[in-house]
Amino acid sequence: MRALPPVIVQFLRFGLVGASGLVVETATIYGLRGAIGLYWAGGFAYFASASSNWLVNRVWTFRGQGAGPMHRQWARFLLANAAGFVINRGTYFTLITVSPTAYAHPILAILSGTAAGMFLNFHLSRTMVFR
Repeated sequence: MRALPPVIVQFLRFGLVGASGLVVETATIYGLRGAIGLYWAGGFAYFASASSNWLVNRVWTFRGQGAGPMHRQWARFLLANAAGFVINRGTYFTLITVSPTAYAHPILAILSGTAAGMFLNFHLSRTMVFR
């Protein structure tokens, strides 16, 4: 059996890390929505999940790639994924605003936003952060 190309292995790992980030994001939104509302909870949740995703991607998906201090790499990760953030959060905010179902069940908006930004985030992480 032939081994998968490294970029496919990285993408699969990136997807698994994204799934763990989805758990962090969902738990944060559901935990904070009563106190600060879905919009603010969504902002805090994205920051929490992006930070956890960066750390796991650093030690597993892109292990040994990307040099420099950790805090600079983390900042590059957040900056590089800003476009994915706009797509992800734009989808999330739009759905919870226009869809009563998504507002009642934010997981639907969370999943949609994650899917919308995933491919761009992988590309930017691979080419700008962990190169």
